[in-house]
Formats: sequence, structure tokens, C-alpha cells
Amino acid sequence: MCHAVQALFTEMGVSWAVHELDKDPRGKDVERALAGMVGRIPPVPTVFIGGTLVGPTDRVMSLHLGGQLVPLLRQAGALWL
Repeated sequence: MCHAVQALFTEMGVSWAVHELDKDPRGKDVERALAGMVGRIPPVPTVFIGGTLVGPTDRVMSLHLGGQLVPLLRQAGALWL
């Protein structure tokens, strides 16, 4: 599912960054913090836009299909067009 979000953002021309928890020495701490934010084991990917938690892939795709993703990305400065 991470690939799907990355592909969508790349196709849209979004400026994005990935933080891979399994490669970060503090990854388990970040995972615990995310679990506290979402109230369960955090879904992968957990997407933030402009520092705001959006959610997992299904939420990103739902926003995209509903026409709400582009305004969020523009507001965050992650999409220029």
C-alpha cells in the first residue's frame, strides 16, 4: 500500500517524503506514538499532510476520489499546480 500512495503522489507532482520506521533506530518509539494517535496498531502507510494526520491508504484514496486531497496538498504547500 505504501507504493500506491507514493505512486499517486508522484503522478500528481506532490513533494513527498518517506520515513521508514523499520530502518530508523527510533522506529519502535515512533510506531508507539502513532499507535497512540490512531488508537491501535498504526496502519502502513500512515500519511501526514502538512504535519496533520490524514490516515492510511484508504483514507488518502477516499480523499482523492472525493476531490478533497488536492486542496489539502495545496494548503500544505506540497502541490504547486
